[in-house]
Amino acid sequence: MTGGNNLPAGPSGDQFRAPGSEDGTTPGQQATVTVAAYQEYQSAQYAVDFLSDNGFPVERAAIVGTDLTLVETVLGRMTTGRAALAGAATGAWFGLFIGLLFGIFTVGNWWAVILVGLAIGAVWGAIFGAIAHAMTGGRRDFTSASSLRANQYAVNVDATFADQARQLIGRMNWQAQRPAGATGQ
Repeated sequence: MTGGNNLPAGPSGDQFRAPGSEDGTTPGQQATVTVAAYQEYQSAQYAVDFLSDNGFPVERAAIVGTDLTLVETVLGRMTTGRAALAGAATGAWFGLFIGLLFGIFTVGNWWAVILVGLAIGAVWGAIFGAIAHAMTGGRRDFTSASSLRANQYAVNVDATFADQARQLIGRMNWQAQRPAGATGQ
């Protein structure tokens, strides 16, 4: 199958289909049109939600982030002690899970089985965390969190639905600009 869709199914269980594809296997059959652009993702998401609330076929829409930037925020220094502590916490969760599994089948003091699993997991996690950090040789002595940000978020729809989407987004913008307490009558 050339040009097929090999992306995993989304949360609804449906196969991903890009705007413009009729059967999910041949994206790009129709041209897409940008009907609105926003600086924040939440605004683009609100616009698509508004389209959905007003009966627009949102399966014909996409939010496209452009001018992407990877931002890595440094959270703090990583020492061998902190690596051991983080490893202990992870190991404790895993040990608790194993302890619970064994505790289910224990006749007698099942709390002891859970606590022993937790303790053994924490000790081994601390050991492995410290060793893993020491093996880096100081090449990455900090912790960080990465995020992908876009400078603009465009709402694109199939060209055949562009007029309908523009009208609905225009109505959304008009309703947002009305004074508080005003009615449409």
